[in-house]
Amino acid sequence: MSLLVEANDIRVEFDKLVAVDDVSFTMSSGDLLGLIGPNGAGKTTLLRVLAGLQAPTSGSAKIMGHDVLDESHRVRGQVGFSPDSPPAYEDMTVEEFLFFIADLHGIRGNEANERIDHWLEQVWLEDKRSEKVKSLSRGMRQRITIAQTLLPSPAVVLLDEPSSGLDPAGRIQLRQVIASLAAQGKAVIVSSHILADLEEFCTHIAIIERGGMLRYSHVDELSHDGVGRCSYKMKIAGDVDHTEVLMAIDGVSHVHMRGSEYVVQYDVGDEAAALLLRQIVQKQLGVISFGMIKESLEEVYLKTGVRQVD
Repeated sequence: MSLLVEANDIRVEFDKLVAVDDVSFTMSSGDLLGLIGPNGAGKTTLLRVLAGLQAPTSGSAKIMGHDVLDESHRVRGQVGFSPDSPPAYEDMTVEEFLFFIADLHGIRGNEANERIDHWLEQVWLEDKRSEKVKSLSRGMRQRITIAQTLLPSPAVVLLDEPSSGLDPAGRIQLRQVIASLAAQGKAVIVSSHILADLEEFCTHIAIIERGGMLRYSHVDELSHDGVGRCSYKMKIAGDVDHTEVLMAIDGVSHVHMRGSEYVVQYDVGDEAAALLLRQIVQKQLGVISFGMIKESLEEVYLKTGVRQVD
């Protein structure tokens, strides 16, 4: 997997305000990062730095190994940035606007036709191609911006509140589009206040407050919070209490029973889960279901001490 995004100690100051406070992380092809935090946390400023639209006070950002400022001519075509407030030429039709964007990227002729047809279909705007942009709702404008961003097929996609203004059907469609981008090997960063959406398709989560990154982790690591332990839930056939049998397994702690379901504390990780299940089966217990209990992204977010998503 190739390294696509490198954020190295990025710091952005506006007079005395520190908008981004020494943030570092990397992303490879196929990574999908959910960026969350309250309003004013620095999410948009960070995205603008990665897009080459905001010079950092210190630190650097690289896309595909190229500095976004010093080598901007190599980066521009590889980064797609969709802002929270969708800009567009209102007197153009949807189709005219997308052809204009395609032309700016040197995409013309049949290729332009094919790409525009594809993205109009993907964002559910095929029947609006001849409508003036100014006549569309905010949600439709948001979808045009997403189509505009993805039209040149950038390797790195930055989406700032892409679900803003979308109805439930539009959000479902957007999730499918974003997931397909990661499947194509692109690196995608999505800033959003809709935590349920991020939880569904992200591979990584970053929580930001006051410009600083409180947490950056793979989604599979959210539940154990870095302490190496997590909870497993299992259902065992029969009416017998198996608490003592489970407690006798080396490494198991805090067994809780409710009917035929049990929750135990054990080491985190795929190998640990496999070992635990193997030991339970060796005890000749009839396991009906077994799995790690994952905290919701909302629960993880609140545990960081950030009061709410504004």
